Amino acid sequence: MSYQIAVGCNIRKSPFFDATVADGAACFSVYNHMYTPAHFGDPDGEYQRLLDNVVMWDVAVERQVELAGPDAEKLVRYMVTRDVSGTKTGQAKYVPMCNYDGMLINDPVLQKLRHDCFWLSIADSDILLWAGAIAAERGLDVRVTEPDASPMGVQGPRADDVVADLFGDWIRELKFFWFRETDIEGIPVLLARSGWSKQGGFELYLRDGTRGTDLWNLVKEAGAPYGIVPGAPSDIERVESGLLSYGADARSGINPFEAGLGTFVDLDRADDFVGKAALQKISEDGIRKRRAGFIIGGDRISGISQPYELLRDQEVVGTITEAVYSPRVGENIAVGMVASGISDAEQGLKIMLGDETRSVRIHALPFI
Repeated sequence: MSYQIAVGCNIRKSPFFDATVADGAACFSVYNHMYTPAHFGDPDGEYQRLLDNVVMWDVAVERQVELAGPDAEKLVRYMVTRDVSGTKTGQAKYVPMCNYDGMLINDPVLQKLRHDCFWLSIADSDILLWAGAIAAERGLDVRVTEPDASPMGVQGPRADDVVADLFGDWIRELKFFWFRETDIEGIPVLLARSGWSKQGGFELYLRDGTRGTDLWNLVKEAGAPYGIVPGAPSDIERVESGLLSYGADARSGINPFEAGLGTFVDLDRADDFVGKAALQKISEDGIRKRRAGFIIGGDRISGISQPYELLRDQEVVGTITEAVYSPRVGENIAVGMVASGISDAEQGLKIMLGDETRSVRIHALPFI
């Protein structure tokens, strides 16, 4: 059964929307109140091109929350679990965010543009509202806005060649999670070595939303000699790589320790931050569940994109949040949560897919 989604004015379009439609976007999803391409008609082919060559993605749904003003760093420090005091201008850091109960509410990438200006490149939740409310309640001198900034991803082993042809060979020296503000043919961009894959590449943050089609076509032209194709972040590659998807894996009541993000929680910081007291207690008491990978037995599955209960006999001992068939592993693989008392060697685990029982065994992350 196929479904349609209406394109209406209550959901925003990306600056690259028209270009992606022209290039054959076949399916859209909604993320951060914006349409985002899910694939261009051949998700398996796009996955393979990501591994072998290079792909270009409209990931403008990774909205930015800008914190600017004298108290910008103070607000950042209070909102995130990680100590970011040593962050340099031009540097990015992965910074989980929790509510006051210590539950994960987003896992953005922080980018420091100036000493008094930061961007949070957010996952799918309304951090603009959260940040604005906290700033007002604490009386901080900081402006919380959404800037005109929309990222495009260029990912894959030939990404360096494409981006070097566009901007120059200096990009090859740009370190992972660092960025530079620059432009191309008068189009202002923030160029970052980052992206939601383990294949390497860049994100080009377009800083003039009227030039989306222009930038898309420039990347497409530069990538043509390297076999670039339009695509979208690959569910297969992200599960193989063990990448956390906040919306898919962690939206309903999970703390950063359970999510495997404990190294990004600095409880020994002298200053306070949202959720610190709760996270200290969780750290002392221990976690009840943990994030894990799984191998699902049986024939190849077309994919699972909704939670399924993980069972031991009739007892629910976890949840599988997303599953795919992995060509590289040669089996059905999945990510999800399992009770902390269940060992990796546990036997007899299963899920029910429709009327079919599938065997499940735990596998370390990442798969590859």
